[in-house]
Amino acid sequence: MSGRDLRAFITNYRTQDGKHLVWMRDGSVSTRCQPAEYQHLEAALQARRQESETIAQKVQKTLSAAKSSKETSLLRQHRQVWSREHLRLRTAEEMAGSDLEGFVALLGSTNELQDHGSTNELQDHGLYLERERELFKMATVEPVLQLRDDLRFRLDELLHQRLTLPPSEGLQIQQQVNLVKEQQGAVTGRLRAELLALEEEIAALGLEDCVACGSEIVPEPVPGEVLDADCPYPELKLSVLQSFHTLAESYQARQRSIAERLGGMDRYCGWSASDHLCFQWTVGQYGPDLPDRRTLYADMLLRLLPHRSRQDLMDHERAWDWQRFGQAQLRSLAQGWQRDQGELLARALVTLEEAQHAHQEELLLHLERRLQLDTCTRLRDKVQQWRAQQEEVSQLEALMAARRQEEEEKRLGRRRENEASVRSHQRDKLKEFYTRQQERRERLERRDEERLAQLRSSMEEQARRDKERVQYREETLQLRRQEREAGELQRQREQEERRTRLEALRTQVAVVAEADPERMMGETEAWRSRQKEGCEHQKPLYNINTYTDSQIVSDPRVRVEQALREAGLHQTQYARQILADILPPRAPRRDTVSAILKTEPTSGSF
Repeated sequence: MSGRDLRAFITNYRTQDGKHLVWMRDGSVSTRCQPAEYQHLEAALQARRQESETIAQKVQKTLSAAKSSKETSLLRQHRQVWSREHLRLRTAEEMAGSDLEGFVALLGSTNELQDHGSTNELQDHGLYLERERELFKMATVEPVLQLRDDLRFRLDELLHQRLTLPPSEGLQIQQQVNLVKEQQGAVTGRLRAELLALEEEIAALGLEDCVACGSEIVPEPVPGEVLDADCPYPELKLSVLQSFHTLAESYQARQRSIAERLGGMDRYCGWSASDHLCFQWTVGQYGPDLPDRRTLYADMLLRLLPHRSRQDLMDHERAWDWQRFGQAQLRSLAQGWQRDQGELLARALVTLEEAQHAHQEELLLHLERRLQLDTCTRLRDKVQQWRAQQEEVSQLEALMAARRQEEEEKRLGRRRENEASVRSHQRDKLKEFYTRQQERRERLERRDEERLAQLRSSMEEQARRDKERVQYREETLQLRRQEREAGELQRQREQEERRTRLEALRTQVAVVAEADPERMMGETEAWRSRQKEGCEHQKPLYNINTYTDSQIVSDPRVRVEQALREAGLHQTQYARQILADILPPRAPRRDTVSAILKTEPTSGSF
């Protein structure tokens, strides 16, 4: 051992021993001791070394015990978490199985009288999966359970009989255990290969893209209801479409900003798919209410992912939180877009419907005016026809009068001729001629009389019809006038009732007298007169313990309540919330505060 090591251990020495120590140029210590003194120093050095080794062993033992206890505590907490997770997974599996069985039973009951193809396929597939599960259990789980039971039985026999295991039998047991391990490794490899094949198949189907784009905004800015809706006013429909485009552009701009903040982060945050899924499942097993949650899942991740450092885990956790925050923002943005688009769609449909109703009313008004014009035109044509008939009647009557006068003149002439004619052979001819003329006149008169009677009857019938039509039109107009007058009277009556109610409300809230605290609490003239007259002073009947109007108005709750009442909002939920949040000007006394319903606030640990 060198002199430098001696300086490290020999710290206490006496002054009389200094003469035995000689410092050399190289820093070492040379002793001029007797052999007995050297042995004594060697023994002390060995004792000190043994003591330091004992202390180091104790420290190492304490550190190993602390590490072991910490490891045991972590494993116990991991087992507790896994037991809860196992119970949850088993419950979820049972619920899923019961739901599937209920769905198959319901599907079978609804399709009893129809085609049973889909039900039979589901039942056959369920039986096939059950057989596959039983075969897999027999091939993987049953050998391990049998080997465990066999080893436990042998161990119990050895412990009970206090025997030692022969080397050949131990080698056989070791070979059997190794064989089961190899079988389990082969099964695990096959399952991992099937898992990878299934993941590749899902990736080939493009389901991940569908899941990733589930929170994006639908690119269709204008719903089909608005595009297919009929609007008689093109400017109104153009403004509605512009509103939808503006809403979609605003939400798409916000979505682009969120995507830019994510910085093109992929689904697995820069890790491989297996590492990210392992990280996600492990973190999901440890609930937020678990104490030391971060330490536990970090320890489990370091065990499951030994190729990842703690800094990598922290960076990945931060990236995953940022990605979840971005996805949550995208989902909330999509929900807000759907809500705003639904509200805008409802308003747009109502506006378009009102425009359609207004256009229909305009068309009805235009049709009514056109009907009135057509009615007036028909009446005018009928009046003109009646005038033409009247003129024809007057012409026929004048013609008949002229014909009668002419015949009268001819008769007078014939009479004169008859009186002047003395020839007998012409009398017969004249008689025949007169007879033919008389028949002709009678035929013409009968024809004219029949035509006149026909015209008069048609005119009387038309006059009767026109009179009935005019009377019906007057009755219809009178009925509409009465309905308008009744509506006007009803509106006036409602306005009068509204004015009456408003007047009653004004009367209820009218100011009876202005507040004058000085006059109310001051001295009266009678009291002053009695004081002047030397009357005996009388005390009031009771003391007034109340507040003045200025003290009452100084309370902000009173002013806010008065403002809400004037605005008509004093009975709404908004007014209740506002009045509940306003504090009084001075805190209440402790003896007036109730502690019955008080509850201690609970805070969750993360």
